[in-house]
Amino acid sequence: MNDEAHLRRALELAARGRGAVEPNPMVGAVVVQGGAAVGEGWHQRYGGPHAEVHALAAAGDAARGATLYVTLEPCCHHGKTPPCTDAVLAAGIRRVVCAVADPFPQVAGRGAELLRRAGVEVEVGLCEAEARRLNAPYLKLLGRGRPWVIAKWAMTLDGKIATRTGDSKWISNESSRHLVHELRGRVDGVLVGVGTALADDPSLTARPPGPRLAARVVLDSEARLPPDGRLARTAREAPVLVVTTEVAPAERRDTLSSLGCEVLPVRVEGGRPSVAALLDELGRRRFTNLLVEGGGEVLGSFLDAGEIDEAHAYVAPKLAGGAGARSPVLGRGVERIAEALALTALEAETIGGDVHLWGRRP
Repeated sequence: MNDEAHLRRALELAARGRGAVEPNPMVGAVVVQGGAAVGEGWHQRYGGPHAEVHALAAAGDAARGATLYVTLEPCCHHGKTPPCTDAVLAAGIRRVVCAVADPFPQVAGRGAELLRRAGVEVEVGLCEAEARRLNAPYLKLLGRGRPWVIAKWAMTLDGKIATRTGDSKWISNESSRHLVHELRGRVDGVLVGVGTALADDPSLTARPPGPRLAARVVLDSEARLPPDGRLARTAREAPVLVVTTEVAPAERRDTLSSLGCEVLPVRVEGGRPSVAALLDELGRRRFTNLLVEGGGEVLGSFLDAGEIDEAHAYVAPKLAGGAGARSPVLGRGVERIAEALALTALEAETIGGDVHLWGRRP
């Protein structure tokens, strides 16, 4: 096998950490001696040993004089774990091939330089595009201080997320809904507007639970979230963040706070809580992935703000019709199709009759 094949294997391993390692990056590593893999590893949980440590431990003495393939530049600082560069040097690795330099300020090329000064041959850049795509949420959080925003909706073949009466149960089938629960189980927050909360009384939890317990986030300018609804009633079991504005009555805010909800006032943009201000705050809290489930005005506000990074649409083979039926993404929208958000890396699969389409911004 060649360098690229070994590094692609490391990328496959890295993806196993999705949902368990954030806000750290997903990283995979393979130790190769004489053309054969003698040790593999990946970053398995936040705060746990890094991928290189797992792979080197698996390789044991066979690591001496070997090549280490790793998806991200080895760290050279003390964080929750010791520097991976120390482990690489102690193992006697001769050559390191990594896909991308780590932009984390305490690394940022220093790990590779430290290894080179110690006599290790270091190559950076093979499979870089794939590595950046894998860790796009981590890179956005580091670069812009905001979480990766995943938009999701289920709709009929004629583009409706509810009938003219507001009924939406169920557009997608059970298998599609299972995938949505998997998605909820690996993000830091699941966001809806108060209109969705009032109409559907959702719990917004992952069933069964995933590796992360997402905060339930409600855009609620006037703090109208019902105290007897599922979200408020379960606020002490899983976090509920009610995002309000200064127009929210104090007594409503106090009631929600007394039930365990966190009430977060943010500035107003376009008559609703500012998307930019909210994302900045979630970034300060180290949210890496935010799932936005709607409704249409909420999804439209994220699109208008230029803050949809990835989109998942579940399309059911049903026709609802109705001029007053709801569409998935509203807001101001673009004036010309040339200005529309064009997704790349588009993929599609059929799930029991539904079609799942997803892609991400370039």
